[in-house]
Amino acid sequence: MSALAALVFAPLFLASAPPMAVIDEDDVVRREPPPHGEIGMSTAYRISDAAPQPRRMEFRRRVLDSGAAIGEHRIAHDEVYYVTAGEGVVVSDGVEARLTPGTAAYLYEGAVVGIRQEGDEPLSIIIAYPVER
Repeated sequence: MSALAALVFAPLFLASAPPMAVIDEDDVVRREPPPHGEIGMSTAYRISDAAPQPRRMEFRRRVLDSGAAIGEHRIAHDEVYYVTAGEGVVVSDGVEARLTPGTAAYLYEGAVVGIRQEGDEPLSIIIAYPVER
């Protein structure tokens, strides 16, 4: 490799990302009331909490028991709720939408949002959003 090429490409080889983190949700599970109002009970899988720093996003799964809800709260970042099982109703600034398995709600910074379980089975959702810096 020429000296010029070494100078140009050296930063690419020297900069390394942290090693990947593989997390089993069974290692991060806990029963707790949902956040933002403690409406009912849920099972929380705080997956990204087990990822070493530096990390730049939150990735969690939460299963809301019958009648449980993540209460309405203003968000300071974009956020995604993705349904893997059950049914629920998401709200963003007073507008409601039904979510079923395979559907997602993309929620925007500054909105007042929440989600509640409806139907016969628990509502399982993936929640992802950036970490505040």
